Amino acid sequence: MEKKIFETTFGGRPLRVEIGEVAKQANGSALIYYGDTVVLSTAVSKNVASTADFFPLMVIYQEKLYAAGKIPGGFLRREGRPSEHETLTSRLIDRPIRPLFEEGFRNEVQVVNTVLSSDAVNPSEMASIIGSSVALCISDIPFLGPIAGVTVGRIDNEFVINPTPEQLEKSDLELIIAGTKTAINMVEAGAKEISEEIMLEAILFGHEEIKKMCEFQEELIKAINPTKVTPDLFQIDETISQLVSSKYEKSLVKAVSIFDKLERYEAIDKLKAEAIDEFGKKSFFKDIDGVKVFDSEAQSSYLSQVARVVDAIVTKEVRRLITEDKVRPDGRKVDEIRQLTSKVDLLPRTHGSALFTRGQTQSLGVVTLGSLGENQIIDGLGEEGTKRFMLHYNFPPFSVGETGRYGAPGRREIGHGALGERALLQVLPSEEDFPYSIRIVSEILESNGSSSQATICSGTMALMAAGVPIKAPVAGIAMGLIMDGKNYTILTDIQGMEDHEGDMDFKVAGTKDGITALQMDIKISGITKEILKEALEQAKKGRLHILNHMLETISEVRPELSEYAPKVKMIKVNPDKIRDIIGAGGKIITQIIEDHDNVKIDIEQDGRVFIMHSNSQIIKDTAEYIQNLIKEAKVGEIYEAKITRLLMDKQGKSAGAFAELWPGTEGLIHISKLANERVEKVEDVVSIGDVVLVKCIKIDEKGRIDLSRKDALDKK
Repeated sequence: MEKKIFETTFGGRPLRVEIGEVAKQANGSALIYYGDTVVLSTAVSKNVASTADFFPLMVIYQEKLYAAGKIPGGFLRREGRPSEHETLTSRLIDRPIRPLFEEGFRNEVQVVNTVLSSDAVNPSEMASIIGSSVALCISDIPFLGPIAGVTVGRIDNEFVINPTPEQLEKSDLELIIAGTKTAINMVEAGAKEISEEIMLEAILFGHEEIKKMCEFQEELIKAINPTKVTPDLFQIDETISQLVSSKYEKSLVKAVSIFDKLERYEAIDKLKAEAIDEFGKKSFFKDIDGVKVFDSEAQSSYLSQVARVVDAIVTKEVRRLITEDKVRPDGRKVDEIRQLTSKVDLLPRTHGSALFTRGQTQSLGVVTLGSLGENQIIDGLGEEGTKRFMLHYNFPPFSVGETGRYGAPGRREIGHGALGERALLQVLPSEEDFPYSIRIVSEILESNGSSSQATICSGTMALMAAGVPIKAPVAGIAMGLIMDGKNYTILTDIQGMEDHEGDMDFKVAGTKDGITALQMDIKISGITKEILKEALEQAKKGRLHILNHMLETISEVRPELSEYAPKVKMIKVNPDKIRDIIGAGGKIITQIIEDHDNVKIDIEQDGRVFIMHSNSQIIKDTAEYIQNLIKEAKVGEIYEAKITRLLMDKQGKSAGAFAELWPGTEGLIHISKLANERVEKVEDVVSIGDVVLVKCIKIDEKGRIDLSRKDALDKK
């Protein structure tokens, strides 16, 4: 293909797409230039359909550190496993792309976005969403795009498209949305208690920019004019469908309405196994040169279809119950929340703990407080930074009554943890008001839908129990959607089956005053403004109901930290004095720590010193010692000083006395400055150990201090 270049503006800044020069063996590839940010996006698909019963799509976003002029750390000096940011961005791109492949498409597709250059102003994440769409649209892969994504900020009540990092610092909203020209199909947001009305306005504002980018891509696609392959879509054989339905549909319909999740799934699985066993007795032989040979491939395909017919019956009944009868599988109304129970202080030695249960979903939230030196170090394409607040989400197999792999967290766990972290970050006290590193761990002990939102609830109560002065409690709720043509039903507090069989998973978290986090994923091509508005309003009612329950469990933040939590004090020092506290090779600070019961000391470059220990008196003593260590005498000031040693002249006679103003600082009282009258011997006036009043009369260029007892006496 001949190289082609297409240019437009994106959020008021130039964006260029180059096609036909690099990665030409991929089904589709494009270089996206957004300012000095450059992303290579590629799309590759296998020619034959997978035998899996799902669409095998893999989306990868990877940052090469050379893009920001960095050499990777570590022994190997090369990029290793994906960072949390890379994992979350991969999910961010995957979610709007996945619904735009035809139902039944089973060819393996891999979309890879590689950041080759980063200018820290123009977001590579948004460039990657556009690049992924372009690569798929100009390839022969059957993709129902184009799509685009934007970030929306809000500064001084004005919306901003793709705000810079500096602008985001001032923004009370960070909203990422993606969609097609006609509908929105992915939303991710963090906000400082934004109202539902403003959030909806921001989403629609962002969608206007998405429309422009989709129109730009349509012109690009028209110029390339790709030929799309006709996909081999998986379809259930009508004869098999009728056979299985006639025998098992009534029993499956009955099983769907079993209240208990495990009993329900056990009944459905049992019926599926019966169907597979019965239809597996069919004769699967083929004739090869007059010899009948067992056809295992035919049997596998046939039984796979039987299993999928069972799944289709279950899906159909769940959707029928909700859309027609307005009744859910567990008997709830469409806007009814499952039974809530919660408690705090389960764990006696942790800094804060809470158990939140919603129906058959249960989260144990545990808070740990530490020094700011325990902040997580973040290293990526931008400047190295630290993260003070961490929320980690764990989803063990036993939470759903299964066995499974135990190991490093997967994409889902990282994503759910990030959502909870974003929701609670908005209400945390500032570092100045609460100088602690904060970690929450959510252990999911049971799961039947909305475990990420249960995490937000348990995390909030654990913070309150720990005495962390949050601005307001936060609750989360997951909304669902069942579409039937133009008719739709919005569900409050969806359970696992409704999530699996439904068309939308819409999570909303916030305080009584507004939204702090939002996430939407859909399985259809997009949803309208009307559905979004109704879902937000219904979510608010559910959120307030849950908040009321949480406040019945713990009505306010504890006034004091746990006795097992470390105590911390912050003092401010002149940044120029930091080296005096640390000393050569860290000698002085090491000695301070040893002399004060291994107290923790964290020093920031701006002169903030954080002192942490479980004993408040040790903190007080350490702070006093440090302040004395760097304290500076001022000419004209009067101090209490302790005589520490005498100054002897060459004849061995005392010529003055050294007096300690405070630990580490002393000055000289010359014999002529000891008293108003003439003094023959220093020992006639003062002795070692005496405490006397002195006046600072001079500090020379080397920092040596001259003191006068005589001048202090005159001031008495």
